[in-house]
Amino acid sequence: MGFYRDHVLPRIVNAACGMKTADPLRERVCEGLEGEVVEIGFGSGLNVPFYPDSVRRVAAVEPADVGWRMAAKRLRASSVRVERSGLDGQSLPFEDDSFDAALSTWTMCTIPDVEQALAELRRVLKPGGALRFVEHGLAPDEPVRRWQHRLERVQKRLFGGCHLTREIPDLLRDAGFEITELDVFYEDGAPKFVAADSLGAAVSP
Repeated sequence: MGFYRDHVLPRIVNAACGMKTADPLRERVCEGLEGEVVEIGFGSGLNVPFYPDSVRRVAAVEPADVGWRMAAKRLRASSVRVERSGLDGQSLPFEDDSFDAALSTWTMCTIPDVEQALAELRRVLKPGGALRFVEHGLAPDEPVRRWQHRLERVQKRLFGGCHLTREIPDLLRDAGFEITELDVFYEDGAPKFVAADSLGAAVSP
């Protein structure tokens, strides 16, 4: 699984998450970012074109060397300074209260210990700093949920541990975040079992 995880999966994720239909969601979730930002699950830099001018620097947390190399063209075209600054969202190499904001897009599904990752984000965010997120998770409708539970084992094997049934708003609240914006919906043009999204902002008190 090492070769698949490190060399094949980043390319699959780049293709699957790089569809143009996701661009409006990336634009929405990046609105309001400012100052020093930490982004977990940076991947191949698909959010880079949507960073607003108010962002001074992004600390990119990304374990896959292949993903970072695929981001090169997007990084060259951006005026925002982006530094690869960590490999694991569960253990962030930053001081407490270091960042004005955080960003996570379709990342929380694959982090093995997502509770620890959210605790780390709270630690490195300044008081009042916001985590802006768009994540897929447990669907709002019971028939779709039943399919998610049936398919989750296969999904996890094929897509690097991707969970279909995590309840993103509950995870954020349990981690001590206060959700200030939340929109729950199905992405257009995608199977509902992988397209039940939560988009919003959660503040670290």
